[in-house]
Amino acid sequence: MATGAVLSVGGEVHVTLVKAGRTKVRYPATVVHDDGVHAVVRALWARPTARDFGFVRFEPGDVFTEHYWRDRWYAVKEVRAGDGTVKGWYCDVTRPAEIGPDGIAVEDLDLDLWQSADGATVLRLDEDEFAQSGIEHRDPAAAARARQALDTLEDLARAGRLDTP
Repeated sequence: MATGAVLSVGGEVHVTLVKAGRTKVRYPATVVHDDGVHAVVRALWARPTARDFGFVRFEPGDVFTEHYWRDRWYAVKEVRAGDGTVKGWYCDVTRPAEIGPDGIAVEDLDLDLWQSADGATVLRLDEDEFAQSGIEHRDPAAAARARQALDTLEDLARAGRLDTP
């Protein structure tokens, strides 16, 4: 996927999340904004059934407004129920997004962060998966950037700024 292309607002693209060299999930999204650095898309929950994480339940009808950057090591996703109620923000630590005319591709680096809608709950997630992935030995520079990205996301969440990343 070529980078540098600016997505057309209102157009449909596909978002592809790659983990350990394999496509983890791919789904359609509608472009809301793209300024050449920061792209925003809106998509429905990409699975046909609900998934309960314990701290939040994603289900059919949920709407994700997803923020991707060509120069940041994370993505921020605002999650709303089908009725428009904000559930919270789910953040993926990723390599910078590759954005081309057909969509957005990001490589998931295992670390995640959740912030509840009321801001009271901020959870760092999957640090065990990150440690087991071997990235710290395979690519220590990327591992350091990933840890720094998670710290940045936590700082934004605790400052109440994930809604305006």
